[in-house]
Amino acid sequence: MNTPIPQPDLQGVRPSLVQLTHVIYGLHAFAVFIGVTSSVTVAGGFVFGLPSLLAVFLNYLKRGDVRGTWLESHFAWQIRTFWFTALWLVLSGLVMLTLIGIPIAAWIMIPVLGLWVGYRVFRGWVALSGVRPIV
Repeated sequence: MNTPIPQPDLQGVRPSLVQLTHVIYGLHAFAVFIGVTSSVTVAGGFVFGLPSLLAVFLNYLKRGDVRGTWLESHFAWQIRTFWFTALWLVLSGLVMLTLIGIPIAAWIMIPVLGLWVGYRVFRGWVALSGVRPIV
C-alpha cells in the first residue's frame, strides 16, 4: 500500500526558497570541507572560496524574497557568519604581524575560527531541516 509521506508545514514559505536555503548551506558546508581537506584553512576556504562567495551572493540576491518569513533568520545567520569570519580573519592577520602573534594566530585563532564556522553551518542547517528559524 502506498502511503503518502507527510510533508512538513513550511509555514507559508515557498518550497523553492527552502530548497535554495539548503543549497546555500550546502555551498557553505562544501567550503568548510575544502578548508579541512586542503592546505587552505577552514576560515580561509570559507571566506575566499568560490562556494561561499556564491552562497553569500545568493543570500543578498534573494534576501528580499524571505523578508518577514522564518527563513529570514537563516539568511541573516549565513550572512553574519560570512562577514564575522572575514572580520576575524583580518584581525588574526593583524595579530600575525607581531612576532608573538604568529603562534597565537596560527595555533589558536585560526583553528578556533574554523570550528566556529563549522558549528554555525551545522547548527543552521539542522534548524532549517527542522523547519525552524535559527535563533
